[in-house]
Amino acid sequence: MAGSQDRVVCDDLRLERFDHFPGALIDVPASELWRHLQGPSLFFLRGRQPRPLFISVLLHGNEDSGWRAIQSLLREHRKAILPRSMLLFVGNVAAAKAKVRTLPHQEDYNRAWPGTLNPDTPLARLLADIVGIVRHEMPFASIDIHNNTAYNPHYACVNSLGEAHLHLARLFSRTVVYFDRPLGVQSAAVTPICPAVTVECGRIGEAVSVAHVAEFIGSALAMQQFPDHRLPDGDLDLMKTFAIIKVPTDASLSYDGTDADFRLRADLDRLNFSELDPGVVFGTLGGSAKHRFDLVMAEGERAENEYFDYTRGKIRLSQRAIPAMLTLDQSAVRLDCLGYLMHRIGRDGRRIPG
Repeated sequence: MAGSQDRVVCDDLRLERFDHFPGALIDVPASELWRHLQGPSLFFLRGRQPRPLFISVLLHGNEDSGWRAIQSLLREHRKAILPRSMLLFVGNVAAAKAKVRTLPHQEDYNRAWPGTLNPDTPLARLLADIVGIVRHEMPFASIDIHNNTAYNPHYACVNSLGEAHLHLARLFSRTVVYFDRPLGVQSAAVTPICPAVTVECGRIGEAVSVAHVAEFIGSALAMQQFPDHRLPDGDLDLMKTFAIIKVPTDASLSYDGTDADFRLRADLDRLNFSELDPGVVFGTLGGSAKHRFDLVMAEGERAENEYFDYTRGKIRLSQRAIPAMLTLDQSAVRLDCLGYLMHRIGRDGRRIPG
């Protein structure tokens, strides 16, 4: 990159580009970045190995474990060169200021990458430009870092079952989720360029999440190359997202028993990553009892492949499934979804019966 800082303007969005990491940022919390950065920013940090590790943080403004992990790692390397170059994208600075996922007028920063159904928006064009920069730099690998809003283990997500992608994911967790929906996510956009992973590192504010991610980034930076052997099947707990559970926009919901179209159980998030049998109750129908969940199915899956039964007003699972990211946060439900339904798969991507 020429110069210490330059800018790429994309309509009302502006990408700041740096060829260093300003020392003033090393202790700045995510919510205060707006005082130092104009908006989405891309940093190129030189390391001994020239092919960079591409890392994105704060695509959702309130998910700050990735930013805190970067700060922790760079503090350790203040007087030492990084083992590998790093290309760092800091996303939704404005939402980070408000400590929210996305501001009301904004698109979701992790639904507008190439592959989105709306490629002509200002944000989509800016993110497409970033992918072009990333491609030019020929990255070694890519890591997109997120937090959850509910009880979940730490796990990795991939958009390819290629060995290098799985080796990268296994560095973070033996629990690995393969997915092709939602569209427009960072990892899917970068997967054709290099091994790519999204890591889900628990709830916001947990120190253990920051430490785990910092260790993972450090391990990825230290890698010379990906192993050329097949990752043993026993080293992976491999799953695939088959359905995304959406709540209709005109439907109400509650978790405390008060009347709503969906009266969901108060411990719903405790079902995450459990193997559930048919008949498990998610809640009851209230209001007019006319609403049903909207399901967004994985590519190639039939929309009529129903997962819920609503007989006598009970919301029951109608087939075996493993939930993920079921949340008690109503704002997260409205901005994204209630959660996901998964099944175990083999290395060929096919569902394992049972």
